[in-house]
Amino acid sequence: MYKNEDESMVGAYTLPEVLECSDGKIIDNAFDWVHIRRPEILEIYKKTMYGYLPVRPDKTEFEVVSEKNDALNNTAVRKEIKLTFSMNGKTHSFVMLLYIPKNAVAPVPVFVGLNFRGNHTVTPENDVIMTGKTLDGEFVESRRSIHINRCCFEETVKRGYATATVCYHDVYPDSKDENSWRKSVYNLFYADESNEKFHTHASAISAWAWGMSRMLDCLEGEKMIDCSKAFVYGLSRLGKAALWTGANDTRFKMVISNESGCCGVALLRRDFGENVEIITHYFPHWFVSSFAQYACCEAEIPFDQHWLISLIAPRYAVIGSAEEDLHADPKGEFLSGAHARRVYKLFGIETYNENTPHPVGSHITGAVSYHIRSGVHDQNLADWEHYWEIADKIK
Repeated sequence: MYKNEDESMVGAYTLPEVLECSDGKIIDNAFDWVHIRRPEILEIYKKTMYGYLPVRPDKTEFEVVSEKNDALNNTAVRKEIKLTFSMNGKTHSFVMLLYIPKNAVAPVPVFVGLNFRGNHTVTPENDVIMTGKTLDGEFVESRRSIHINRCCFEETVKRGYATATVCYHDVYPDSKDENSWRKSVYNLFYADESNEKFHTHASAISAWAWGMSRMLDCLEGEKMIDCSKAFVYGLSRLGKAALWTGANDTRFKMVISNESGCCGVALLRRDFGENVEIITHYFPHWFVSSFAQYACCEAEIPFDQHWLISLIAPRYAVIGSAEEDLHADPKGEFLSGAHARRVYKLFGIETYNENTPHPVGSHITGAVSYHIRSGVHDQNLADWEHYWEIADKIK
């Protein structure tokens, strides 16, 4: 499969007009954006790319299964909370790891995100419950603390923020096996459907987005958390999920995409880095089945990813890239944020444009923010420094 990583090979392209409705009406004010164009764009994404999120289940239960008052070197209160959902005589559950600053005197903002290998892999504490079974059904003890840089819990708590995570496998196992959805939250809702029918309207990304919204439901019951200042984040495929979460759930005040690349924040029409052909071949379950028709035909997609950033307006959208992560197209990620500015302007908010300088190591701050750090595909302290910078302005 072809992949271009040569900027000189990027051809001319025309982006679809984000403010033009299907009937030809051009949106010129925030009210019409919110009530006419935004719902129209959400529906286009659901039908074409990400599918539909499940509804809230009939019954939801939150159970604190452990609590520790001297976590992270006595700087945090740690809770492990089991979220259980019941629907159509079935149940599905996962465990959320939560840290709250121990010395907080008032409710604090919260970062919400999923992790790749289990809650025990993103914390330095060795007594956290192992979650996120591998696809063969086994926990791996040796993975403890291997990804602590991706969540930076200790530093986040010291900055005065709560932080919560769940392993994404526990919401929807990340496998292209056509039966994997039957082990996911979707089994509560569509158990009687055929695989073929299911994949026409639902996806793993929508399941992961649903999971982060249910995490926020739980956090709304925590008296020391200010959920009016909830920030959703994610790296790579989980950056795609974070964007889709923020598009659907406007309770999230800030939406953070870290190197989400193709079908995340990068412009599809640039044909740089990963493309639709590659992503739908290796990860078809991330999207509705019909999206694969756009392999090698990105110019025919009825939208581009600046539309996705636009769905976050007027809230905060934070985009992070890495210099060596050409697979995710850093320039395309930057440009996607720039081309969302027309929608933000409807709300009287000025954001950066495509001519704004963005040298490696710099931060562009504002309602739409961007940074590019040195290094490869990952999420680390340099990324978090930018997240905290924006969050401090909201705080």
